[in-house]
Amino acid sequence: MLQILSSAWPLFLGLMLLMVGNGLQGTLLGVRGQIEGFSTFQMSVVMSAYFVGFLGGSRMAPEMIRRVGHVRVFAALGSLISAVLILYPTFADPWVWTAGRILIGFCFSGVYVTAESWLNNAATNENRGKALSLYMIVQMIGIVAAQGLLLTADPSGFVLFVIPSVLVSISFAPILLSVNPTPAFDSTKPMSLRELLNVSPLGCVGMFLLGGVFAAQFGMAAVYGAEVGLSLVQISTFVATFYIGAVLLQYPLGWMSDRMDRRMLIMVVAAIGGAGGILGLLLGGNFTLLLISAFVIGGASNPLYSLLIAYTNDFLNVEDMAAASGGMIFINGVGAIAGPLITGWMMSAVGPQGYFALIAVLLFATSVYTGYRMTQRPSIPSEDTTAYTPVMPSSTPVAVEFAREYAFDSANEDEETGNES
Repeated sequence: MLQILSSAWPLFLGLMLLMVGNGLQGTLLGVRGQIEGFSTFQMSVVMSAYFVGFLGGSRMAPEMIRRVGHVRVFAALGSLISAVLILYPTFADPWVWTAGRILIGFCFSGVYVTAESWLNNAATNENRGKALSLYMIVQMIGIVAAQGLLLTADPSGFVLFVIPSVLVSISFAPILLSVNPTPAFDSTKPMSLRELLNVSPLGCVGMFLLGGVFAAQFGMAAVYGAEVGLSLVQISTFVATFYIGAVLLQYPLGWMSDRMDRRMLIMVVAAIGGAGGILGLLLGGNFTLLLISAFVIGGASNPLYSLLIAYTNDFLNVEDMAAASGGMIFINGVGAIAGPLITGWMMSAVGPQGYFALIAVLLFATSVYTGYRMTQRPSIPSEDTTAYTPVMPSSTPVAVEFAREYAFDSANEDEETGNES
């Protein structure tokens, strides 16, 4: 891993700065919205808007890159991100913020597609797995570090909006000065949703439900913290804990998934995540227990994303995996758009604890549906399944394709090793 870091550190540095900027603006808006007196419903619309833009950007960015090239797309979208971040405090209106979030979600998605394609192009068969793992670690470091930056200035002022704007602008330098434009790539048309549902009902339903859970973590955690009166330090710690749990439990669960029935693991992990939601619902007034709840939810829900992709791939031919991954990401994106809106409605109807109530319902529903699917289809022996590869829910189709290539390479290596022995 040190070798890939030493050869591609400018790219990873730029990606981390992008994640810091994105992670900070998401949490900051949740806090600032409370200061501005925005209602929970208004903030849920603002948070949902990001995922509308992100979903659109992930589908349109490949065509933009083919037309004008990686460098122009990266620079143009990055500049728009910086501008929108500065405009947030200038026009403190929920509908202006909603428009800004759509634009910023679109731009971040396009920037990630570009950066991930550079990373994929730079990786080789020998280091692809390490590069993918390092990319996930960099994502998590960026988001967690962003929560610390929330404490550096008054959220009612301008400085905290200037910081992510500057970080995003600075991120251009190491990336654009260290990589060459990659060849234009052809995006794969997603498999139809009907076909995908026939291949893996669990993958489709689970992805939709997880979209709501992930959006609640990324979009509404700071809103919840502000609603219940957490201090700025507590809010930043609370949000960061979701992602700490995600990175610490990703690999142990991945190791287990390659050695047992994946549906059993999905069912158990989702149930544990749901129990974490119940813990936050009933005992969230205790800050220590609130952090334990966040750790369990983040540690369960984020690996579930990779587990569902790996499980769906078990029923696909290699040539169909890329098309299916595009459909899975679309389903997850639809769930992510709905997540903040439903969370906001729940919090308005039953109070702030509606935040944890919805997360618990979604994760328990995932667990129950997985148990049902176990009665409808026989399990696949673990030795015949595809390799688990870690992918974060914030990744674009390029990163999922990156992971698929690694899984395919690993399977080929294992088969060659088996034949030699």
